[in-house]
Amino acid sequence: MMRDVIIQYLLAAFLFSTAYAYPLDGYEETGIRRVEAGRLAVLGEIRGRKQPAGALLPNKLVDLRLLDYPGLNLPKADPGFTAKIARLLGADRKHYGVAVLDISDPARLVYAEHRGDYRQNVGSVGKLLVSLALFQVLADIYPDDIGARKAILRNTQVTADRFIETDEHKVHIWNPVSQKMSVRRLRVGDKASLWEWLDWMMSASSNAAASMVMKQVMLLREYGRAFPVDEQESTRFFTETAKKELNRKLLATFIDPVSRNGLRPESFRQGSFFTRYGKRKVPGTSSFGTVRQLVLFSLRMEQGRLVDVFSSREIKRLIYMTERRIRYASSPALVESAVYFKSGSLYQCKSEPDFACKKYHGNVKNYMNSIAIVETPVDENRINYMVSVLSNVLYKNSAVAHQTLATRIHRMIEAMRPQQTGIEEDASIAVGFGEHLIGYEEKRKQRQQVVAIQVALEKLGYRVHRVDGKMGRK
Repeated sequence: MMRDVIIQYLLAAFLFSTAYAYPLDGYEETGIRRVEAGRLAVLGEIRGRKQPAGALLPNKLVDLRLLDYPGLNLPKADPGFTAKIARLLGADRKHYGVAVLDISDPARLVYAEHRGDYRQNVGSVGKLLVSLALFQVLADIYPDDIGARKAILRNTQVTADRFIETDEHKVHIWNPVSQKMSVRRLRVGDKASLWEWLDWMMSASSNAAASMVMKQVMLLREYGRAFPVDEQESTRFFTETAKKELNRKLLATFIDPVSRNGLRPESFRQGSFFTRYGKRKVPGTSSFGTVRQLVLFSLRMEQGRLVDVFSSREIKRLIYMTERRIRYASSPALVESAVYFKSGSLYQCKSEPDFACKKYHGNVKNYMNSIAIVETPVDENRINYMVSVLSNVLYKNSAVAHQTLATRIHRMIEAMRPQQTGIEEDASIAVGFGEHLIGYEEKRKQRQQVVAIQVALEKLGYRVHRVDGKMGRK
């Protein structure tokens, strides 16, 4: 009897320690419920998507890599590197804009640029500028109070209204009490924190979420420390303010931060809401980007120069891929890599003999836009580079084309930097994947504890068949 009590105690202690061993990571700070659901799925505590190794870095390692290099700027394009990139594009190269900045060795940046000034509507990539505008306004109102900025993001409850109309994107809505996940379109009346709306805007690329965030940013800029305002005041502002004045406020809110942060609004801007209702309610202007400005955005972010270090770090964490990888980011070559990614598409078809209109196969326009930062461990060293791609190749599956290009660029850079030696990096950054990943430490402890318990039980004449405590005599 005593032996059975001891055995049950050991097993209970084992189960308790593994269930609560790891901190909540991003969820504890932000309250983004999807993040917690993802962590629990990694640990096997709930059903859910198993993320690749590159998606399992904890928050503390999702950080800025060029803080010690604030003076870096885009170097001149390397002719040899540029020629290699152009060759990867083949006969379709005239329909692409591509920029690649290899920052693996910050002392020796290597840059390639093909049609760097080619400009087109970048679709959802413009949501990066929505996040920039939000963090700029927060910093303007609370310049010396990061805690107040976080409180606005976490505590402001935003309720979906007609600004979400209409959007086909689905988002993940996790209920931590019932531990149930809903995957659906946002509806009028849905409520979440501003931080969650930001996450839906980025992780699911929800246009509805983006328009709700844009609405809140305009209100935040208008009311300052009196934000958040109630629904009655919000409705009054957007109803009684003249359309011309709303247009002026929209442009000031979302375009001024572009130039304030060292970027060119004539080459990268988000000039309108992402939903039809938002566009009708608040008149805007055109939106577009170039690959050069997209890579420069990434560079400024890594340097902590998008508003400030806090803002840059939060924007980078918002685009860290912990959802299903798509398009450029879905390349099999990037499975082991941390990928920070945003994409956007816009395609249009017309009637044509022997042509069937399909998603990402437009025959009038077929825009696909990708921006990515890739961090890859190679042995004990790192490959780290930034990419932006704009394409308008008609009739072809542009999502597959970007995926294929991602593989080719990654293999090219791996070949360029087969051994990364002599590069000084902070120890907290220069780590390999594996024991630093979310879930790894729990699994390692589980294996050690299982072995220890089995040894102890076998000494008592028992052998554990399952961790749930069922045993059998030898």
